[in-house]
Amino acid sequence: MKVLGVSGSPIKNGNTQRAIKAVLAATGVETELINLIDYTYAPCRACLGCVETNICVVNDDARGLTEKVKQADALVIGGFTPYSTLDARTKAFIERLYPLRHKHGYMAGKPGGAVITCCVPENADMLPPAFHMGENAIRFYMMEEGMNFLGSVRVQGNVPCVICGHGDECKMSAVKMLYGSEATVDSVGINKFEYQLDATSAAVGLGKKIAEALTAKNGVSV
Repeated sequence: MKVLGVSGSPIKNGNTQRAIKAVLAATGVETELINLIDYTYAPCRACLGCVETNICVVNDDARGLTEKVKQADALVIGGFTPYSTLDARTKAFIERLYPLRHKHGYMAGKPGGAVITCCVPENADMLPPAFHMGENAIRFYMMEEGMNFLGSVRVQGNVPCVICGHGDECKMSAVKMLYGSEATVDSVGINKFEYQLDATSAAVGLGKKIAEALTAKNGVSV
């Protein structure tokens, strides 16, 4: 059995990728991690050219990625939330999995989960529910394909303003919007996945749920 992890973050070995790795490690089975930044592909054209063959007519890197997803026994998708929704790279990847749906439902019944890195604090008033919007983009994809969505991992990420060099004086800086009028780049600091007990626990928990689901589905020990 094999669990495929997919990271939509362009930052290699960043919070999103490390959280996905923690989920994969907790499954105890063979795993593979894909970084979407290493691939070039376009969004779905909605042309329905894949209906009869289950293969996209656009011959780019998404074809190979789709085949990897098809062959995997479980899928973990991780992304982040620019402008309070799932990032475009991850969303386009999900759209390009559409060929797996027609007539066969190749993803149906497979366990799945989400990892979302979000810089909007949990209790931020008057701000969009960015985490939920990102998670739902993945969760509803899995729901619509008949997958067994087992949960998500929320990672507190870092607003780019803390590292751009102008986070304290720029009038468009999100530091104060997210963390309060007295917040500064220094006071906010850098959030790391490994120091977030809720996130690390959720990652291990999701990995174990996937392992349990694979055991129940395939009737073998993992």
